[in-house]
Amino acid sequence: MQETTSIYELAGGLDAFVELVDLFYAKVEDDPLLRPLYPEDLEPGKRHLALFFAQYWGGPATYNDERGHPRLRRRHAPFEITPEAAVRWAQHMSDSIVELQLPEAAERAMLEYVVRFTPSMINHAG
Repeated sequence: MQETTSIYELAGGLDAFVELVDLFYAKVEDDPLLRPLYPEDLEPGKRHLALFFAQYWGGPATYNDERGHPRLRRRHAPFEITPEAAVRWAQHMSDSIVELQLPEAAERAMLEYVVRFTPSMINHAG
């Protein structure tokens, strides 16, 4: 029986997802469209996102242990996410993933996730 390596392991574990989120949030901080959608203190959100990604990609279930089921649409419902904001989020996240210079399989899987996930978060026509 062959063991498979998770994207979490392939990417480099939790440290890689913390770095990804740091890269992403640096872009959000300078983005006049996205920054207003985030709270003043970005640190709790950064931690939550890193833990979510780590768990999603095969790492420990710390996110669920601390916050319960992700329920992403419900958690994001209070924010008006327009198609333009969603595309901007996807661009910043994709750019951050590429900047990490991950192994090809990890990068491809994560970029495909961004493409699949992004449209589901749009909740406002703009």
